Amino acid sequence: MSRERYGASDLAVRPRHDDPELPERIQPRDLDKGARAELKTLSKENADSVARHLVAASEYLDEDPELAHQHAVSAARRAGRVGVVRETLAITAYATGDFALALRELRTYRRISGSNDQLPLMVDSERGVGRPDRALEVGRAVDRAELPAAVQVSLAIAMSGARLDLGQPELALAELEIPQLDPDRAFSYSPALFSAYAEVLDELGRTAEAAEWRARTARAEAALGGPAEAEIVEIFEIEEEGEPEALPEAEVEEAEIEVEQDHDPGAVLEEDVAAVIAEGDSLEAEPNETESDEDGRDGLLPNTH
Repeated sequence: MSRERYGASDLAVRPRHDDPELPERIQPRDLDKGARAELKTLSKENADSVARHLVAASEYLDEDPELAHQHAVSAARRAGRVGVVRETLAITAYATGDFALALRELRTYRRISGSNDQLPLMVDSERGVGRPDRALEVGRAVDRAELPAAVQVSLAIAMSGARLDLGQPELALAELEIPQLDPDRAFSYSPALFSAYAEVLDELGRTAEAAEWRARTARAEAALGGPAEAEIVEIFEIEEEGEPEALPEAEVEEAEIEVEQDHDPGAVLEEDVAAVIAEGDSLEAEPNETESDEDGRDGLLPNTH
């Protein structure tokens, strides 16, 4: 499809034979309100189509990542300059194991939105393309104190994984010793953090301690309603308190890494997607920036002392 043949409005709404089918039950109103606001620069018909593809991508992500990615690609064809669209494309690419494409799209998303909330996914994608040194460099480039608590936790887990990739289990453990590693309180991010900590302890041969942290993981999941609900449970505070007090921060040895220029990895978008997104870039206006919500405390763990 070329702009010489079709006008801008035709490009936005013209159906494509290779778009995945959208179930009738999926409606534009099903999209998160914040994400929907980012589509206001589009025509109503185009915005509705993009919204439905984004909802489908989210819905199919766990059960059928390839199908989810097809829906994200369809959304990107129509709204290539909208932050949430490029973010969704990155997430689905990561889910299918295309880490090079995920990195490309995450960089684009960050340029459009100015947000670092997907920094952990960037770090993990660098690991995915076999660059753990670069992953550590990317993770250290941002002041972690400015990130939401849940993002800090995800980043610590990704950085710890990069340390393990490099055969540095002691430093991997130190990456996880952050203020959020509180054994007595359960947050939405606690089970993942506790579990990662237990795995590294196992790697170090500290099996008794690892067992204790696995038990804490189970108690955290129970306090949050179980592992399946922990990621989607509405945050509710048991008492009026802020974040848990910081633990003494462990010193993490800074590896001497040659700084490489920030560049896109060799793999690029498939020709069809790249061409249409490029056309979309020249047609759509810049989206408005949106704010991301910060996770708070979900509950308290049973007192085991």
